[in-house]
Amino acid sequence: MKILVTVKRVTDYEAKIKIKPDGQGVVTEGINMIVNPFDEIAVEEALRIKEKASAEVVVLSIGPKDAAQQIRSALAMGADRGILVEAADLDSDAVATIMAKVVDKEKPDLVIVGKQAIDDDSGQAGQILAELLGWGQACFASKVELGSGKVTVTREVDGGHDTIDVDLPAVISADLRLNEPRYASLPGIMKAKKKPLEETSPAALGVVATPKVLVKRFEEPVQRKAGVRVPDVPTLVAKLKNEAKAL
Repeated sequence: MKILVTVKRVTDYEAKIKIKPDGQGVVTEGINMIVNPFDEIAVEEALRIKEKASAEVVVLSIGPKDAAQQIRSALAMGADRGILVEAADLDSDAVATIMAKVVDKEKPDLVIVGKQAIDDDSGQAGQILAELLGWGQACFASKVELGSGKVTVTREVDGGHDTIDVDLPAVISADLRLNEPRYASLPGIMKAKKKPLEETSPAALGVVATPKVLVKRFEEPVQRKAGVRVPDVPTLVAKLKNEAKAL
């Protein structure tokens, strides 16, 4: 069995992000970059399936050349090999189109992605990929059980949980409570340096990566006004009625 799992290079969620003076992006100089946390969960799930089903885990990243570092992190966790498609300024549609080409080449039985990236929060690439491939999909997975020719996925929905069977090959997006990713061991880190990492480009895959969505400008959110203390309930009610117009 072969599992293709994606990792995206994103800014550390603990870092304080600043917008560039021209509003055309965020400042990344001096910012620590990490594997998208939902993708890390996806890698962990692929590795757990590998341990049960003796699968090959291939890690795919689409981004700058430096994203090789995030691929190596996944390889250190236990993945077998990596593929880096060097590209920049892509929207979800372009990313999914590139992923579809990689799937055509690799022919995996299962694709596992993070449900969304913490930088743009689009959460669309997995669904678009499934549509392009004509595969079944299961989004927001909180439990995955591999069967014979199918996978049973428990999904988190508004009313609780929804369990579905999806025929293989399929696309799954990992949710927060699917698992807790392992730490890479020192031997794993050393082995990761020697594991194969293929580098390619959208052009080499036959893809013209033209974004359909263009981000025109980034802006800081409006600063909240400081709150005030009120001496009693009548004053609070009066402010809600006369100032906030909430009553």
